[in-house]
Amino acid sequence: MITAIILSILFILGDAGVLFLSQEKFGRIPQGKRLEQIKQSPNYDGKQFVNEVETVTMTGDKGALAIWKDFMFGDKSQRIPDTALNVIKTDLKSLPADRDWIVWFGHSSYLMNLSGKKVLVDPVFYQGSPVSFVNKMFKGTDVYKPADMPDIDFLVISHDHWDHLDYQVVKELEPRVKHVVTGLGVGEHFEYWGYATEKLVELDWWESSDLGAGFKVTATPARHFSGRDLRQNKTLWASFAIVSPKRTVWIGGDTGYGPHFAKVGEKFPEIDLAILENGQYNKDWALIHTMPEFLAKEMQELGAARYMTVHHSRFCLSKHSYLEPLENARRAAQESGKPVLMPQMGEVTYLE
Repeated sequence: MITAIILSILFILGDAGVLFLSQEKFGRIPQGKRLEQIKQSPNYDGKQFVNEVETVTMTGDKGALAIWKDFMFGDKSQRIPDTALNVIKTDLKSLPADRDWIVWFGHSSYLMNLSGKKVLVDPVFYQGSPVSFVNKMFKGTDVYKPADMPDIDFLVISHDHWDHLDYQVVKELEPRVKHVVTGLGVGEHFEYWGYATEKLVELDWWESSDLGAGFKVTATPARHFSGRDLRQNKTLWASFAIVSPKRTVWIGGDTGYGPHFAKVGEKFPEIDLAILENGQYNKDWALIHTMPEFLAKEMQELGAARYMTVHHSRFCLSKHSYLEPLENARRAAQESGKPVLMPQMGEVTYLE
């Protein structure tokens, strides 16, 4: 939301905005054969992708400028930590390949080893917005860079928002990424940025792909939106179920609560770990992010063996305390009766 307001202001400024928006890091909207494929999707209304249920982006009674003013100049006490957060710096390349594990880097970025395959999700290590002075990382949380990553078998991108798709990161990783798994249309950005078409696995909701070596991925719905500039919803946002030889992991992406949680639980009754969005919510955009009161309900409907929550502890994209999502996770664990992993950023959590 804040990014959209920034871009709107630049657009109003005219020529300067045009030059700014022409930078390669904004990517490219789908065209040609990719656009023709998108037009066949039942989740595309002829102009843009839509959610399963009616969803408006802004649910409050404030205008965009009022929200922007409040976010930029309102009280930031407790929203941003005063001192550097403690992040463990792990040698990721030396971790065992014969054990399943996960390392969370803050916000929605994490690395998994599943049956020897490295799965990197939504890596943002440089910049979480189109301008460096907005959406800055909390002090101490910028210790990981692409060079710290091992070779990546599957780079999973839930959607193309700036806090999930970092242009500089994916450019640097390209030589060491075997496959990119994402929603319909997002591959246009990657091709524009130099990725070979053969590396790209773009899926519609409920569409699956056999990744080989006993791995299968299915794109599942999310209740959100997409876009890196003023043109929204030209690419598909998604969650993903990854079935490996040992376990099923559900990657929730960004999503508000909706009927898809129960559907995912029904179609994938043996989810070992579900990774849920928990943070950057607000009553002014209550439908596109998980509000705290729905977190335990999502856990109950998914029916996974255990959970982990992300989308917090690295950026300030809302008005809640930076500690509040951790409290939400503890409360949801009690309400749902399900175990919730709460690793420190950079800590190795073994899944076996």
